[in-house]
Amino acid sequence: MSEHRPPTRSGRAPAAAPRDVELGLDTFGDVTVDTDGRPQSAAQTLREVVEQGVVADEVGIHVFNVGEHHRDDYAVSAPDVVLATLAGRTRRIRLGTGVTVLSSDDPVRVHQRFATLDALSGGRAEITVGRGSFTESFPLFGHDLADYEVLFEEKLDLLAAIRRGGRTRWQGTHRAPLDAEVHPRVEDGPLPVWVGVGGSPESVVRTARHGLPMVLAIIGGQPARFAPYADLYRRALDELGQPQLPIGVHAPGFVARTDEEAKERMFPHFKANRDRIGRERGWGPTTRAQFEGEVAHGAVFAGSPETVARKIADTVRTLGLSRFDLKYSNGPLPHAHLLECIELYGREVAPRVRELLAEEAVPA
Repeated sequence: MSEHRPPTRSGRAPAAAPRDVELGLDTFGDVTVDTDGRPQSAAQTLREVVEQGVVADEVGIHVFNVGEHHRDDYAVSAPDVVLATLAGRTRRIRLGTGVTVLSSDDPVRVHQRFATLDALSGGRAEITVGRGSFTESFPLFGHDLADYEVLFEEKLDLLAAIRRGGRTRWQGTHRAPLDAEVHPRVEDGPLPVWVGVGGSPESVVRTARHGLPMVLAIIGGQPARFAPYADLYRRALDELGQPQLPIGVHAPGFVARTDEEAKERMFPHFKANRDRIGRERGWGPTTRAQFEGEVAHGAVFAGSPETVARKIADTVRTLGLSRFDLKYSNGPLPHAHLLECIELYGREVAPRVRELLAEEAVPA
């Protein structure tokens, strides 16, 4: 990546031409296998995630996001600890979450942890909050799933109040009222907070109401079908008297030297991951034809650097994005393959995306 702009305290990129869209990487710390297919431990996977973040910084990726889960197939349950380790080993890359499950966490502690990370990293911390697509954290931390919606609404409201600064005066229904200053404060303006949205109109409008940037999680189907949500967000910002804010996308994918190599490497691990979740949720097994369809026309950004760059550029133009984050860990893909993917994404995909966006039209 030829250019790396500094982070901003608003949680959004500086005003820029489309060619300056930010390119990030997301990982859930999927517990890996080695190149011979032998399972690795969660501890080894955590060490690998740190190495992957270091390489992402070296090749100029803008943002490295680590997701939060509480299951045996994902190694990361404490993203802030992983990111704090990365803070000491990286220089420029922003360090974020994708997502922090705010519904089952405490907004005061979330802000304190990431304000601390922000100080230690020299102003590189940010958060993407969401309700989470998995529910293990609710019983783990003593929450009732019946309160799924109200917990997120109230906790997002409290986090938004805290990040505005000064004394926080807040009252809700699921915790004691708060009338206090929350420390430490962020050194330079409010802590950047994005909201992850799965595609419900209510979530889109709620994000606009709080005046926070939005990340659309596109994990199936054509990215263009999310255009109405992007339009709704922009209209809601206007009607609420908010400035226009960035929209990002999180989507799965994988980069290799050729299209066939990328698909051959990704599919068995992508299938293992989807099939496990499918057994829990009543889905059928993922077929190769379904995977190929998602690669060709849907939400999976897999292929050579040229193929992936063209698909990203088309999605950026279609949705009017300020940021695209590739979820490069998809099931137990070996660490060596993930490192190669990161290298190609930073050194070849990102500059090519900028070239394509600088052109007047991008072939579909």
